[in-house]
Amino acid sequence: MATRKKKKAGGAVYIVGGSRTPFLKVKGAPGPFLASDLAVAASRPLLARQPFEISALDEVIVGCVMPTPDEVNVARIIALRLGCDESLPAWTVQRNCASGLQALDCAYQNIKEGRSDLVLAGGAESMSHAPVLLNDKMVGWLGEWAGAKKFAQKIKTLGKLRGGHLKPIIGLLRGLSDPVIGLSMGQTAENLAYRFGISRETMDAFAVDSHKRLIAAQEGGYLNDEIEAVYDSCGKSYQHDDGARADSSVDKLGKLRPVFDRKFGKVTAGNSAQITDGAAMLLLASEHAVEKYDLKVMGRIVDSEWAGLDPAQMGLGPVHAMAPILKRQKMAVNDIDYWEVNEAFATQVLACVEAWQDEDYCKNELGLKEPLGKIDRARLNVDGGGVSLGHPVGASGARIVLHILNILERNDAQYGMASLCIGGGQGGAMLVSRDLKEDVNGDKG
Repeated sequence: MATRKKKKAGGAVYIVGGSRTPFLKVKGAPGPFLASDLAVAASRPLLARQPFEISALDEVIVGCVMPTPDEVNVARIIALRLGCDESLPAWTVQRNCASGLQALDCAYQNIKEGRSDLVLAGGAESMSHAPVLLNDKMVGWLGEWAGAKKFAQKIKTLGKLRGGHLKPIIGLLRGLSDPVIGLSMGQTAENLAYRFGISRETMDAFAVDSHKRLIAAQEGGYLNDEIEAVYDSCGKSYQHDDGARADSSVDKLGKLRPVFDRKFGKVTAGNSAQITDGAAMLLLASEHAVEKYDLKVMGRIVDSEWAGLDPAQMGLGPVHAMAPILKRQKMAVNDIDYWEVNEAFATQVLACVEAWQDEDYCKNELGLKEPLGKIDRARLNVDGGGVSLGHPVGASGARIVLHILNILERNDAQYGMASLCIGGGQGGAMLVSRDLKEDVNGDKG
């Protein structure tokens, strides 16, 4: 068995490559791909482009919220399917909606600490394969059935079976609810709409704009370099995100009924993130690995942050996670060239923008002396987001980091901030900088 030596700690951590699958909208039945299928499909071409052998990897870290029973440690399955050596550690992380970002942060920290030089990290989710579970009554009945040894006992037990035993538990719906406060994620979005006075028309307009931006990015070829086509067992190919609606309009969205508060609510299926299957995988490297293999640098991870807040206001998590990064880095809002705030709900992103401008919120909730300032919509989610392309919960955090690096390159810009709200009342954020390879040697790119 191969042994792995302690690496040299310290130094910058670079992202040297990334790929993702198309994000495929769930259409009722289980989709053609499991989470591991999607992650492998994103990783193989990414690794094939590298100048190093797969044996150079030090670990594989993958975010996934709802793996199937056959994929409990999905990262290990992905690593072995990719052909990694059996000695390579691989592990799965779960931080709800930001699991993909958590995987990147774990890789970032391990490289900084000298535990690794090269890490394959990202996220994968097949929401269409979310488990459907038996309720406790049925589980108890099955236990009694298994313990009945004689025919008479079996007949007696069979007589206890009732229709209520057959009522399933939909894992996806339970996963999108908070058992501590008793609210669904959509109900927390309604809270934000009420708190900041966000109208139904405003959130519907944001949703329409998300679709328009995604379609413009697709037509402009801006997503081609990051998406890898996937093929199902019948040979059918999937090459593009399929959630975009060219016919979306405020008038059409206005006809949809609220989902989470049917009488007074504003949040609908049309202004919420789509339920989607997808994966995004990135390669992170130390300075030593960049120099050793002459790797092309997409960007450098500057900082990361995790924050907690009231679960009933969970959509404001990005506000709480991004603010400490700016403070540590002595940066203002205008110092960030582009922003990616995951679109769990249109109203949730709009509320984050409002909170940063709100003096009372910044003072009482963030402990700041003055508002952080306004995030320019022209620099926020410029190619759409979860409302239009979907939010496969384990993958989204990795996707927004990969995409913002591509946006920075496309616009010859320097700093990008990626952030997500997290069910249960948390937020995560990562600041990246576009550095050319020469920066590794101390030269300015």
